[in-house]
Amino acid sequence: MRSRDGSNTLLCRPCTLIFFLVLTLLGSDEYLISYRYVVKDAVLYNENFLLSKAMRKCSGTPQKEITIFNDKHLSLKKLLSDTSGEFIFYLHKLGLDVEHRVIQNNMQNSDTTILTLHTTCFKVDFNEDFVILTPLR
Repeated sequence: MRSRDGSNTLLCRPCTLIFFLVLTLLGSDEYLISYRYVVKDAVLYNENFLLSKAMRKCSGTPQKEITIFNDKHLSLKKLLSDTSGEFIFYLHKLGLDVEHRVIQNNMQNSDTTILTLHTTCFKVDFNEDFVILTPLR
């Protein structure tokens, strides 16, 4: 349907919507993230956080996403280290493997707890002021 000035406004709206949808899907990057920390006798003993860009397309269904505000336009690794508390809390909800050991030696107890997020592919959408991370499983 044409408007009074002769342009096709109704045809233009769906085309721009499809264009931005395709741009959003193609604009996201995929990263591999793994996380592990070890607590020994109630003290944080070791913490590993590994992040790398995926070399090939990841497959899987998207899970619940997390949005992190990026006012300073930081890189992903720097942003996740600055907001580590929020991201680690999200990882706990996502699911971590827990391994717990108690060792008794000469009447002294020693316990070790290891929490691990195995390497997981995340789809990362960088926007102007925030980053959306969506795990694929």
